[in-house]
Amino acid sequence: MALDSDNEVTPEVMLAFYRLLYPFHSLFTWLNQGQIPTKLFTQREFAFTLAGDVYLRYHSFMSAEELKKQVLAFNPTRFEIGPMYSARPKDRKTVRPSAFTPLLRELVFDIDMTDYDAIRTCCSSADICARCWAFIAAAVRVLDTTLREQFGFRHMLWVYSGRRGIHLWISDADALELTDEQRRALVASLTVIEGGKDMHKKVNVRFTKQSPLPPALWGARETLNDRFGELILRNQDCFASQEGWEALLRLVSDGGIAETLREEWTGSKISSIDKWLRLRELAKGSKSLTSAVFEDILLQYTYPRIDAEVSKHRNHLLKAPFCVHPKTGRVCVPVDPSRIDEFDPVKVPTVGQLLRELNEAGEGADWQKTSLKPYVDLFDQHTKGIMNEVRLAKMKASANDVQDW
Repeated sequence: MALDSDNEVTPEVMLAFYRLLYPFHSLFTWLNQGQIPTKLFTQREFAFTLAGDVYLRYHSFMSAEELKKQVLAFNPTRFEIGPMYSARPKDRKTVRPSAFTPLLRELVFDIDMTDYDAIRTCCSSADICARCWAFIAAAVRVLDTTLREQFGFRHMLWVYSGRRGIHLWISDADALELTDEQRRALVASLTVIEGGKDMHKKVNVRFTKQSPLPPALWGARETLNDRFGELILRNQDCFASQEGWEALLRLVSDGGIAETLREEWTGSKISSIDKWLRLRELAKGSKSLTSAVFEDILLQYTYPRIDAEVSKHRNHLLKAPFCVHPKTGRVCVPVDPSRIDEFDPVKVPTVGQLLRELNEAGEGADWQKTSLKPYVDLFDQHTKGIMNEVRLAKMKASANDVQDW
């Protein structure tokens, strides 16, 4: 297939991608947590976005092959995954409305770069580069560690959104079974940054202004403190402009110091690093400008900005891994959290690039002959960990049944 651009996303290109490259079997195994179809897949909702923003919900399938057949028939711009319901979504009209309820669903998170627009200086809106991706990388480091160490989750899949953000899918049994109330409580415990996109104080995690940072945030504080200098002061140079340093001074609790710095910085070309060092120097003689104030500034500039609504409800739909973003042509690929700092969204394979590689590989080739392979391998390795745990749980349950008998 001849392509004018690696970023070109046409119906013809998408159909070829779904037919030749999309890893339907890997997706099935991940959602199903096994090779033989279970309700985790057969009663799972899929929704499709067609050309012209036509949106079709409540589809369900018995196998990966059936899903692929429908995707090829619809040729959607993308498709989304929802919960496992009490009945097959396609049969929902045949059961009582009260009997059609979401039962199980991965715990999901969404982090979008536009929520950092008040801070980042290199890009804005839908644009993204390796420099501002460092905000997402910091968020992944913090959330991945927190969710593992404080909540005990193990099976966490990070997926690049294809343009300006990242999604997280948690497939542990405990995560799947969370009620909406439990999801809201969990997300609330992780929400540190609140309010709109302005830079007025958003951190509210203390009982009083002087009380210590909650222990749950100590790990995040250490991780983010290591990144603050490079990300905020050097990389983004956040306090270089008047708008930038005025935003910082609004967070300074000592009005006298804030006014002194305002006079010093107005009309100057002092770097963000030197401004920060000057603030820390003056803080030594202030009773109100305590370590708690600096911790709150650290969190406000670097702590993950979570789209809480995505995580609160089991019936929320989220774009499936390996879909193609229609604006960039990039594939929504899994990301290794241990190597998140090396990840560059600009270098993610595009649908055009993959189809070109497929053409060059010759007739009969599939995704294994393209640059999609390492991402599918990472996805399959993640699924293997889930399936091993499911198998051990079944063996344990079987052994307990024998003992009870």
